[in-house]
Amino acid sequence: MASASTLNSDPERLLFAYWVPNVSGGLVISKIPQRTNWDLPSNLRYAQTAERAGFEYALTQIRFTASYGAANQHESVSFSQAILQGTSTLKVIAAILPGPWNPAVAAKQLASIDHYSQGRIAVNIVSGWFKGEFTAIGEWWLDHAERYRRSNEFIRCLRGIWTAPEDEGFTFAGDFYRFRNYRLSPKPVQKPHPEIFQGGNSDDARNNGAEVSDWYFMNGNDLEGFRSQIEDVKARAAKVGREKHVRFAVNGFVIVRETEAEAIQVLQEIQGKADTEAVNAFKSAVQTAGASTNNKQGMWASSTFNDLVQYNDGFKTKLIGTKEQVAERIVLLKSLGVNLVLTAFLHYEEEIEQFGKEVLPLVRELEAQGRGKDAAFEIEQSGDVYRKHAS
Repeated sequence: MASASTLNSDPERLLFAYWVPNVSGGLVISKIPQRTNWDLPSNLRYAQTAERAGFEYALTQIRFTASYGAANQHESVSFSQAILQGTSTLKVIAAILPGPWNPAVAAKQLASIDHYSQGRIAVNIVSGWFKGEFTAIGEWWLDHAERYRRSNEFIRCLRGIWTAPEDEGFTFAGDFYRFRNYRLSPKPVQKPHPEIFQGGNSDDARNNGAEVSDWYFMNGNDLEGFRSQIEDVKARAAKVGREKHVRFAVNGFVIVRETEAEAIQVLQEIQGKADTEAVNAFKSAVQTAGASTNNKQGMWASSTFNDLVQYNDGFKTKLIGTKEQVAERIVLLKSLGVNLVLTAFLHYEEEIEQFGKEVLPLVRELEAQGRGKDAAFEIEQSGDVYRKHAS
């Protein structure tokens, strides 16, 4: 396996991340056996393997209560710090919920961790979709637009606290947060500040991506869905002078086998052994949340039962097949404007390493040949698998 520094030498390369399984049950809501563990020793092993394999980011999950197959959950920020202490180059994205977190606390936590890790922490602002979680811990459950408006203020405050001049401090008067001459010291190592991720599919989420985020996370989708979402967020960003400041990340569940038929068989087994009660409960929760948006296009608005067996529609991204097929589809995503692919696996014990040995080098070879730049060409090569009529 080529060294990570060799694989990741091109400044225009596509970036790779993986979901950290810091909650039990893996990354699918299925009763299929999984060689994936949620404890810290296992996750340190996964992180060190990912780092050697060429992954540059990892994303921890935030849960406060048991839900939908995830009976146990480690807290995201402290877990991120633990992973950072056991690695040397991997950047870890800690998920944070406005409401339970105040931006002052988050800014202080993350700035300190940025020092401990020599500049390797990032943050994913999760506006919230699980009403039961908020009410269980005594937090107000705001309607959809207000949750995203709060997140918008939260991100503005994070950035403001981290970048305010030392002599002035940070002052802000919003509907959810207020600061007066707040001075944070020490400031983060990363300049201008740690990267800020945020996702969603509604108008509210797209506006936040355009106006305040560094990265916009997307669920899996079909070809037309990816293109329209990226184009729409870019257009919104252009209106506020940020078209060059927003990058795009997409979620994808990876199944690589010797033949496409074998990979599809694994997918069918995952879906066939789905935890029906948990998937239906998850579907009800997220689609109720999505239906409350102005455009009725929440993150899971059009997801089927089989789609929802993977939390963020990862099967739709079609990274399921041979190593060559998966690499080709990844460079297609790059040609559409995707900058980072967020991966998940059935068997973390061996499949992170498999991806690093078999798929990532092929992606780098294709990039070296100039692939991933011409969307029309890439769509002609492998785009049909993403179209709505594809199975």
